[in-house]
Amino acid sequence: MLAKRIIPCLDVHEGRVVKGTRFINMKDAGDPVKLASYYDCEGADEIVFLDITASIEGRKAILDVVRRTAEAVFIPLTVGGGIDSVELMQELLHCGADKISLNTAALQDPLLIRLGADRFGSQCIIAAIDARRKNITAEGNPAWEVYSHGGRRATGRDAEEWAFEAEKLGAGEILLTSMDADGTREGYDIDLLKAVTGAVDIPVIASGGAGKMEHMLEALTAGGAHAVLAASILHYGTCRISEIKQYLAENGLPVRPVTGNEDYDL
Repeated sequence: MLAKRIIPCLDVHEGRVVKGTRFINMKDAGDPVKLASYYDCEGADEIVFLDITASIEGRKAILDVVRRTAEAVFIPLTVGGGIDSVELMQELLHCGADKISLNTAALQDPLLIRLGADRFGSQCIIAAIDARRKNITAEGNPAWEVYSHGGRRATGRDAEEWAFEAEKLGAGEILLTSMDADGTREGYDIDLLKAVTGAVDIPVIASGGAGKMEHMLEALTAGGAHAVLAASILHYGTCRISEIKQYLAENGLPVRPVTGNEDYDL
């Protein structure tokens, strides 16, 4: 079994890391470069850097911040936000990103996923899906609608169907965020996770709702996720990555050992 990954998420707005609840009420959480360095030393398996207003504002991701963050860490760095061309993907990879996360632009032009996968390989392309629960279907099953532009616009797309399509287009992973659970610290949406992990064969990263280590264990077991994304509980010191990994290992899940400097001072 592949090692389960713990991935801190840096939602960046105007050069600062922020965190909100259900995509609103953003609060400052620190400097992205300093936080990325801290998480690298803490034993994070990857870092996800999302420029959360780039698509809304119609601009590119902040290349300078991406470059400085990449220079500060020695683990894989995923970058998303405002990426709407293969040329920008290449520019970000040259700045030090290891993976590209596509959301709004891919919904507007799904072939962007295929173009990126063909040029850089599926392992570089992540399809990010922001989903909100909608009315129960006629069959009595829950369903989720995909949103774009930082969770501001409903697309009419079904989350399971879009995940399946993104995989067929060449995405190597799905970054799945529950808009209902985001920032609540009440747990990941396990039903959503089960639905999407059951629809695709590629790894799914669970995002939105982590409030304690038990939530992560549930997402990785009952939810079928391959990795868990977390923000609030890491940024505000509720849990440390080393503690999370120890807890998961004690519950029978494979994790990569923590080899960094855990005495790093923020």
